Amino acid sequence: MTHATPGYVCSEDGTRADVRTAPWGCPVCAGPWDLDFTPDPAAPLDPSAGPNSLWRYGSVLPLPGAFSVSMAEGRTPLVPLAERIHAKLDFLMPTLSFKDRGAVMLAELARRLAPQRVVADSSGNAGTSVAAYCARAGLPCEVFVPEGVSEKKTEQMRAHGAAVRVIAGGREAAARAARTEADAPGVFYASHVFNPYFLHGTKTYVYEVWEELGGRLPEVLVLPVGNGTLLLGAALAVAELTRRGVRPPALIAVQSQAVAPLAEAFAAGAQDADPVPQLPTLAEGIAIPAPPRARQILAAVRASGGTFLTVPDTHLREAQRDLARRGFFVEPTAAACWAAVGPWSPSNPLRGRTAVLPLCGAGAKSGLAP
Repeated sequence: MTHATPGYVCSEDGTRADVRTAPWGCPVCAGPWDLDFTPDPAAPLDPSAGPNSLWRYGSVLPLPGAFSVSMAEGRTPLVPLAERIHAKLDFLMPTLSFKDRGAVMLAELARRLAPQRVVADSSGNAGTSVAAYCARAGLPCEVFVPEGVSEKKTEQMRAHGAAVRVIAGGREAAARAARTEADAPGVFYASHVFNPYFLHGTKTYVYEVWEELGGRLPEVLVLPVGNGTLLLGAALAVAELTRRGVRPPALIAVQSQAVAPLAEAFAAGAQDADPVPQLPTLAEGIAIPAPPRARQILAAVRASGGTFLTVPDTHLREAQRDLARRGFFVEPTAAACWAAVGPWSPSNPLRGRTAVLPLCGAGAKSGLAP
């Protein structure tokens, strides 16, 4: 790995670390890393001249030099969903979820670091993405998942050659088990939460929206939030594009009503979120009771002039079926944004503004909600 590769920095206490030797989290506060990287707004940005993958945005990505890991991810369609609302079909990514955007970055980083093995934790989609891209990179992979994850998702992980460890307890128990394993020598922790390279992959979602809308962004980006990897990636891209003169959108964050620590903290005016119980919900992909990047997520939504919305499972069912009738079969979590701003919403949170929302995961991964 070259010295030009950006290093880690902790936003809480300023601790810095070299990517080649750093622990998986800040050694002072045990929090997630950020990246010491800000693209030059004067640097050329011409994605049409790049490869047919998210590496087309190489000038704003933090991995310098030639890449070798890719499955032509990205460039997902942006299609009309309703008046002034477009949907971006990220369920058409290679492993059928938006997590491929971050997983390809982690796999390329891991390939350059050459660990003995890769570990990850996931409620499903991140694990399948990491497993696939590790297979592409020729890296052994082990994924820790909580009990109750869709068998179709764990089957997909195993099909890619990953070892799957099912952990008793909820999502947090799986994360703790993976972090314990990540402390072992020769292990790369491909965490979509703690490793900031993942966020610099998900930010390509917004760069693609900008490209498809002819160099502008909508007035609102509606984004599902559990650990906040898509929203924080979006916030990175918005900040970078704003420095290039693009008008920034408001960020509307959507959580399941059953597990909504961030929405509750936002409503209370709090800077951080208190943990909440891990209750059952159809939106398993965003059911995160204690998101490690809570402070950053809350700050990003407030800075954008946005807000939080929550949706009950009844609306998730309706939204999943409504999207299917429109031609889009997505998993319940992927229907959360449409559930929040669709025709059954008690008010009109968009207030007539133009908006883009993601359809993040394919229905083939989970089936129709009961």
